[in-house]
Amino acid sequence: MKKIAKLSLVAAIAVAGLTAANAQPLEEAIKNVDVSGSVVYRYNDFDNNNTSGVDSDNDADNNYKIGLNLSSKINEDVKLNTRFIIGSQANGSFATLDTAGHDGQADVSLSNVYFGYTGIQNTTVNVGKQGLTTPWTVAIDSDNNEQTGTGILALSTVGPVTLAAAYFDQTNLDASTDAKLGNGKALAGKLIGNESISTVGAIVAAGPVTLDAWFLDAQGKFDSYTVGAKSALDLSGAKVGIDARFASLSLEKNTAVALNPGTTVDTTAENNSMAKLVLTGKAGIFDAKVAYAMTGKDGGLTALDNDATTTLLGWNLTSNGKADADYWQVVAGVDILSNLNLSANYGNVKYITQANSTTDVEEEEIYAQLLYKMSKNLTTYVRYGTYTKETSAPNVATVDNNDDVRGRLQVEYTF
Repeated sequence: MKKIAKLSLVAAIAVAGLTAANAQPLEEAIKNVDVSGSVVYRYNDFDNNNTSGVDSDNDADNNYKIGLNLSSKINEDVKLNTRFIIGSQANGSFATLDTAGHDGQADVSLSNVYFGYTGIQNTTVNVGKQGLTTPWTVAIDSDNNEQTGTGILALSTVGPVTLAAAYFDQTNLDASTDAKLGNGKALAGKLIGNESISTVGAIVAAGPVTLDAWFLDAQGKFDSYTVGAKSALDLSGAKVGIDARFASLSLEKNTAVALNPGTTVDTTAENNSMAKLVLTGKAGIFDAKVAYAMTGKDGGLTALDNDATTTLLGWNLTSNGKADADYWQVVAGVDILSNLNLSANYGNVKYITQANSTTDVEEEEIYAQLLYKMSKNLTTYVRYGTYTKETSAPNVATVDNNDDVRGRLQVEYTF
C-alpha cells in the first residue's frame, strides 16, 4: 500500500476522525493514512441462438467497479479501516449499464468501517462492519460481489497454527449471495441478512502443505464445515500446485423460498456436499490446469459466493448449487511474451435439476483468453468462445437452452 500525499478534506475527516473540537493540521491527519484499491472496467457481449438457430437474444453491457481502501493508524495498537465501493450498492459488485439503454451513474457506498486491534502479540481483532472472511464467502473482490457483515473477527497465530473465530449479527447475504439450490430456488431469501453467522477455523502450515478446517453456523438456516489441503512444489524447475477440498452444508427445514416472491417451499433438511481437486503446473513458457469437482446426489450448495473456495468456478460454469454434478476444467497456456499469455480453456458440467430427478443438464464452455500484464498494476484480458446448455429427460425431446457465442474485455488497475 502507498501513503498518499494529498487527500480531500472530507475523506481526511472520514478516516482520521477530525472534528471541530479535535482539529489538527491536514498534514498530520493524513500522515498515517494508507490507500489501496482497484479500478475495473468490463465489457460483455453475449449472443444466444435458440433451438431453431434464430438469434433470440443479444446482450451487451458495460460494467464498472472502483474499490477504495483507507487505513488510518490511530495509535500503536489500533487502526481504523474503511472501504468505499463505486458500483452496485446492493451487493458490492459492478454497476452494469446495458448498451441498449442510456448512460447512467454508479452507486457510492461505504462497504467496510471497522477497527483493527493488534495490541496482543500475534493476534488481530477486527470489530465493526467488515468483509466476511470465510471459505464460503468473498470478503473483497475487485470485479464481483462481496459479502459483508457487522461483528467481530479474531485471528491468532501460535507457531505454525492460526486460529480464527468470528461472529456477525447481521450480513448482506440477502443481496450478495450467489447460493441457489439445485432446483433453482434461492437460499433463505431476505430472512438471512438479519440473522447471525458464526464461524471458527484453524489453519496449519505443515512443511510444504497448508491444512485448514472450518465450521460455520447460520442461525436457523444452515450449518457447514469444510477441510482443505494446499501445496506448492518445485520439481526440477517445474512448479506444481495441488489444492484439495471437501465441503458439506446442511440446510434446516424451510430454508428455501421459491423464485416467485412470497411463495414458500416446505423443505426437509437437505444435505449438500462437494469435493474438488485442482492441479496446476508451469514449466518454462507453458502452464496448465486440470480441475475436477463432484457434488452429492442430494445437492451441491456449498458456497455463498461462486468465487469462494468451497466450490469450483469457470467462466460461465460452476458446481455450486448443482446436485449430483461432475465438473471438469482443463486449461493449457503459453507465454507468447513474458507479459502476454494465451490460453485455451474447456469446461463441462453434468448434473440433475434436483435430488432424485430424472432430468439431466449438461453445460459446456470453450474459449480462448489473451492475458496482457502491461505493468505490475495494470492487467487486461480478452475472452472469446462458446457456451452451450441442454436439458434432457426420459421420453422427452432434448432442449437446447443455450447455444451462445460470448466475448469479454476487462481492464483492471490496482494501486
